[in-house]
Amino acid sequence: MTLAHAAPSRRGLFVIFGSTFFELVGYFMLTPWLILRLTELGAPTALIGLFAASAWVGILLITPFASALTRALGRRPTLWLSGAVPVLAGLGYGLPLEGTAALALWFGLKVLAGMASGLRWVLAEALVAEFAPAHWRGRAVGLFETMVGATFVIGPLLLAAVGPSGTAALWLSVALLAVGLGWALWVPPLPPEPDAHEAHVGWRGVWRALRAHPVIMAAGFCGGFFESGLTSILPLYGLALGLGAAAAALLVSASGLGSSVLMLPAGALADRLGRQPGRRGGAAGARLHLMRACAAATLAATVAIPWVADTPWLAWPVAFVWGGAGGCLYTLAMIDIGARERGVTLVNSTAVLVMAYTLGGVLAPSLAGAALQWAPRAGFALLLGAVATVCLVLLARARAGRRL
Repeated sequence: MTLAHAAPSRRGLFVIFGSTFFELVGYFMLTPWLILRLTELGAPTALIGLFAASAWVGILLITPFASALTRALGRRPTLWLSGAVPVLAGLGYGLPLEGTAALALWFGLKVLAGMASGLRWVLAEALVAEFAPAHWRGRAVGLFETMVGATFVIGPLLLAAVGPSGTAALWLSVALLAVGLGWALWVPPLPPEPDAHEAHVGWRGVWRALRAHPVIMAAGFCGGFFESGLTSILPLYGLALGLGAAAAALLVSASGLGSSVLMLPAGALADRLGRQPGRRGGAAGARLHLMRACAAATLAATVAIPWVADTPWLAWPVAFVWGGAGGCLYTLAMIDIGARERGVTLVNSTAVLVMAYTLGGVLAPSLAGAALQWAPRAGFALLLGAVATVCLVLLARARAGRRL
């Protein structure tokens, strides 16, 4: 990278990291506040569950069209739009409405905020991969994923510190969202996308990206399944093992700790191994070997399930490996896409990776819950073992330098 490009790249990374941090802290502070407010207002549990899921609906709705919107508006304006919508939604939650009108408004705003979050997710990941120099792209992406994971904790902690019952938490979260938007305005001008007119967008672009990187998308699905999806079912798994409610809930912390502490080392290791002279497959081969190791780790942890039933303390290291290996699979997949693509095609491929990760995160709780009910020991292990085995086989058959 030349000196002329180094300064904008550093500034770009600084802006993407900072703006995403403040926006996500505000978002993860606001979401539990809204759920608690609905509870205080006496809303049915099923309705509250639908409200919480509506953000994911928004993410799934927008991701296939993220590249089309980016090409129509440009990457910087699209980034600003993804920051402005949550601020406006936060202001809308403070309007003095009651009853059905308030619920309808809240649901609509939640879907819109979810769409903006999905757009931010795709754009931020793509821009971090594009701004980062090739020799430390892995560390940049790994650090970014670690920072995102930290906001899951910081947001609720701020809510607890301010107090979840009053409106002060609402306005603080809106202020944080506004800081994120203001920070995003400093993103440096981006060079024109080299594929702005040739790249396919929308569903056609999704299909092209999926055909171009089928194994990478499978790795993203596996990462979402084990990192994000299993997190919500781990307390239920702990109860099935005979753990107390508090101990079962701590399995979520073990999984989160795994993904938080391992993603940056995985990215740094990808950088280091990729620079070794004479390595077969080069940097792409190094990433592929690391993804295979992560898939093997999820399978090894799953194979330990029969012993967990008789030795409950094993549940914590198993959950740690599931969360850590799953998070590393997604991180390495994003690094690989960032090394191969640029411009609209990079946004397209990132959107498909986000969709694959989200699909894994959505399917895991329902399938795992059914498996726990059907056969607490065998069914749960067979389901997780099947997902990990398919991912490992696909990665083992892949070859660096060919279609991944």
